[in-house]
Amino acid sequence: MDETALISLAQRGDLEAFNRLVLAYQDPLFNIALRILGDEDLAADATQEAFLHAFQKIVSYRSGSFRGWLIRIVTNVCYDELRRQKRRPQTSLEPFTAEGEEVESPAWLSDDRPSVEARLEQKELEHAIEHCLQALPPPFRVIVVLADIEGLDYAEIAAALRIPVGTVKSRLARARLRLRDCLAQFQELLPSAFRRTRK
Repeated sequence: MDETALISLAQRGDLEAFNRLVLAYQDPLFNIALRILGDEDLAADATQEAFLHAFQKIVSYRSGSFRGWLIRIVTNVCYDELRRQKRRPQTSLEPFTAEGEEVESPAWLSDDRPSVEARLEQKELEHAIEHCLQALPPPFRVIVVLADIEGLDYAEIAAALRIPVGTVKSRLARARLRLRDCLAQFQELLPSAFRRTRK
């Protein structure tokens, strides 16, 4: 059954049809939430909450990209969570080194390098990327996640976030500049890892 038919059934209260839509989109939405929030548990909660909102509002969905509609919902849920975190800062329970860095590398980046040296460099690079991504203001972080990680084009992002395409381009350019400047700070510490990523 195609997506349009599933949406139509879900709008008439068919829970099985909606569950099939959830199965089709739960992984992409979780990945978006994870990269925005930087925490697996928070991302899982945000994804679940997004689908709950989607089920409650699906009768109001009319046309256009259903994926974009879901992305708008999950990014809004993530924004709400980031605002809650800002109001109530939390201390991570993850172990830290003497330099204040987390011991474990982020789970959202894979590591397929076989050697110990390469794995260590990969972990350091992952930490740098995660640190710089999380350091971006939320509007910039969301744009980078949607454009550079999820591969959405400008029009899709503009539709999902309800902002002009020009704003998408501007924010993405500024976000990439900030990421470049942030990652440059790590370059002296990780010369070989950065050389490999630039080949």
